[in-house]
Amino acid sequence: MLEMLLSGLLIMLMRICDVTIGTVRTILIVQGRKLLAGLAGFVEVLIWIFAIRTVFQHLDNMYNLFGYAIGFGLGNVLGITLEQKIGLGYSQLTVISRMFTDEIATMLRKSKIGVTLVPGEGGAGGVAILIVIIPRKKQKQIIKEIEAIDKNCFITVQSAMPYRGYIHGARK
Repeated sequence: MLEMLLSGLLIMLMRICDVTIGTVRTILIVQGRKLLAGLAGFVEVLIWIFAIRTVFQHLDNMYNLFGYAIGFGLGNVLGITLEQKIGLGYSQLTVISRMFTDEIATMLRKSKIGVTLVPGEGGAGGVAILIVIIPRKKQKQIIKEIEAIDKNCFITVQSAMPYRGYIHGARK
């Protein structure tokens, strides 16, 4: 009985590892990081093969089946959490503020963050649109700083993959 339980726990740990790696690998693929994605894929699949082999050798062990499923679920949670902490890549913030555009742009520029202002027209009249490309790991902090100036501004966040040019703070 103890051996069957330990087998299920081992499978769960293997699944947590391989699914976590798979989540990060997916982000690496989207960002075009071929070599890192390939290496992560190799490790991910190797772990998965060991886990599934044990499951198929002992299909009568319910602990293995539950360990496999629980490991998959927890691996997704851990993978997303890890990726958010690492903050791979860049984000594009689009900020629309009715009254505080200049203050937001000044604050960002003082922080060595590039800002592009684009004139726009909304339902209530003219606005300025701020376009900001930042490292994802700084996203929460920068949004807090923007909201400290204008808590009612409209902000959208998109994944960005810079093609060419210079981004403040991206190179040291």
